[in-house]
This record gives sequence, structure tokens and C-alpha cells, in this order.
Amino acid sequence: MNGDTDRRRGARVRRLQHHRRRPVPTRIAVTGHRDLAGDTASLVDTEVRDFLRQYAPGFVGISCLAGGADQIFAAAVLDLGGALEAIVPAREYGEASFDVLLRRAREIRRLPFETPSPHAYAAANELLIESADLLLAVWDGFPARGLGGTAEAVEAATRRRMPVRVIWPPGANRA
Repeated sequence: MNGDTDRRRGARVRRLQHHRRRPVPTRIAVTGHRDLAGDTASLVDTEVRDFLRQYAPGFVGISCLAGGADQIFAAAVLDLGGALEAIVPAREYGEASFDVLLRRAREIRRLPFETPSPHAYAAANELLIESADLLLAVWDGFPARGLGGTAEAVEAATRRRMPVRVIWPPGANRA
């Protein structure tokens, strides 16, 4: 009887371990600073890619595609074989290589704001958080400078008990 119980227990443990190793489709949203100084973009890119590799290739990256952290994240998602979803806060929105990344998104959700504003960014943050399993924050840890910013997104995710991973490499600075 003892040997039979041990075999059943061993089979149950193997099933549990197998389920833990199975890749889980993960939806990762990003929030982060646009004003990355000097070599900070390169430092952030390295850490973002290192973090995302554990989810590649079967994950979805969700971004507003703003310059700086959002675009670094979006490029890494695509390079690692993830699917990109874009949230566009306003009709008159887009900076840097926004259009190039937007064309590569598998899904685009546009908010009903005409022009970019703190309220449009706050609404975009809410949709990002509602759409994801995890929030990746490229954040210096300082309080919000206004409505719709990185710190506010981190606070909203934390209130909802969403996992948040903060990336701010040593030596990183804002412009």
C-alpha cells in the first residue's frame, strides 16, 4: 500500500511541475519615462530585454508607444517574438518612431480624445492596466509630476494588486 501511495504522490508532483513549466500567455503593459538622458535608453533597453526574455515568445506587450521607455519596450517585444498591442491616447498623438511601431501592432485601441492631455494619458493608463496581467514600469521612483504619468500608473496597478516590475538601472537619469 505504501508503494502505491508514493507512486500516486510522485505522479501528482510531476503533473504540478509540468504545469508550472508550461508557458503561460502573459499580457505585459508598460509605463515609463519619455525623457531618458544620455546612455539611459541603452541601459533601459538591456534591462527590458533581459526581463522580457523569460516570457518570449508567447507574450503580448501593451504600450501607448510614447517616445522613451514605451518605444524601447515595444521594439523589444517585437524583436523577442511577442505580439504588440497599442493604445493611442488621442487622435493627434504620436512622437519619434510612433508610426513605424503602430503599423506593426496586431491590435490598436484608440481613445476618444482629440488632443493629448493629462486626462487622455490617465485614461490610457487605466486601459493599459485593465488589459494586462503585469505592469513593467521604467520609473525613477519619484512621485507623479502630474495626472497620467508613470508614478500614477504604478499606484493604480498597486491598488488593484497587479504585479509591478520596476526597472531603473544604476546610472539611469532623466533629461
